[in-house]
Amino acid sequence: MTIALDEQQAAAKAWFESLRDAICAEFEAIEAEAGSDARFERTPWDRVDPSGAPGGGGVRGVMKGRVFEKVGVNVSTVGGSFEGDFAKTIHGAGDDPRFFATGISLVAHMANPHVPAVHMNTRFLATTKRWFGGGADLNPPIPYDEDTADFHARLKAACDAHDPTHYPRFKQWADEYFYIPHRKVHRGVGGIFYDHLEGAFADNFAFTQDVGRAFLDIFPQIVRRRMAMPFTDADIARRNAWRGRYAEFNLVYDRGTLFGLKTGGNIDAILMSLPPVATWD
Repeated sequence: MTIALDEQQAAAKAWFESLRDAICAEFEAIEAEAGSDARFERTPWDRVDPSGAPGGGGVRGVMKGRVFEKVGVNVSTVGGSFEGDFAKTIHGAGDDPRFFATGISLVAHMANPHVPAVHMNTRFLATTKRWFGGGADLNPPIPYDEDTADFHARLKAACDAHDPTHYPRFKQWADEYFYIPHRKVHRGVGGIFYDHLEGAFADNFAFTQDVGRAFLDIFPQIVRRRMAMPFTDADIARRNAWRGRYAEFNLVYDRGTLFGLKTGGNIDAILMSLPPVATWD
């Protein structure tokens, strides 16, 4: 359901949609290189605000192929009012529950255990304050130092182009956020995470765009590097056990999951981050 957007909101929404289209095209190209005709299936959804007013919506994109066992690339643009005490947990919404949010969320679970899973999300929110947030992190069942170094180097370059303090601060934030306390392990090999980046809209928007471009540049390189490597049943078992940890984090600790559920988002889109197969032994 369409909601009215101001100039900043419209610009952010348009960027996230264009980034989605570029990522989906690149991932489909990788599938084609592997001899697969897999394509993204896009499903639109509408949100109704608790007040009964139009609450926006989004498009859930999912592809299941030969390289990407399951990848979701979602864009949503929603608005309305937070319900109950949840408003007090959101930056700038404690005294006024009205909000706007638009963003892209991506999670890829790979068929080959040598290819790392990955998460990327960037977003723009408006309450009584306006800010950007997001990040990306690499989640390999079988880590390779080369992949980790290249992923971090590309994100660092994106950060350094805007502020030399961004990368060390946002890397540490990711290390602290993407951690499973009850397991006492990190979810993967890290990346960057940032939130409440407010102030100069143009500068913060440009940085958020560069984070998306950095992801689109480096992750396909890593996929192509690993996707033809041979693997064993033991490798698959290792991948599936690792996926169980990933699922635990997303269901217990992930802020995006909670935000989507608390704001009446599309359940299939919210839970697309869960792997298609996982084990708990």
